[in-house]
Amino acid sequence: MDNNLFQIRVTGVLIEDGKILLVNQKVSSTRSWSLPGGRLEQGETIEEGIVRELYEETGLNVKIIKLLYICEKADSTPPLLHITFMLERVYGEIKLPTNEYDKNPIHDVRFIDIDDLTNYGFSELFQDIIKRGFPNAGNYMGEKSAIGL
Repeated sequence: MDNNLFQIRVTGVLIEDGKILLVNQKVSSTRSWSLPGGRLEQGETIEEGIVRELYEETGLNVKIIKLLYICEKADSTPPLLHITFMLERVYGEIKLPTNEYDKNPIHDVRFIDIDDLTNYGFSELFQDIIKRGFPNAGNYMGEKSAIGL
């Protein structure tokens, strides 16, 4: 294996009317909801990747508003660079993906109240970061756990 390989994962925060967009997909044995997003594909830009992932997973066409956080998960194999963006819906309505090619299918897509995030398996830290308006947005934050993800 090439020791210089690493993966890039892009996720999006889309908030409308005090609710955040989540997808229901197995994250771990204890969590089944996550921010929409996925791995960058060969030859696409980061922006193309987040727009494609959001469309594939939620049916929504989005645009990047700003960079929120760059984090990493150094213990992943290969190591993972995790980039989170604030997004805005351009157009479209939520629709479930076909899951045709997905080994980890998405079962539901919905907006949930930010106050309910911990009930969906998210950390209090991440919920607090959202409520405080994303302090330190645009920064490298180290390990992904630093933003509660």
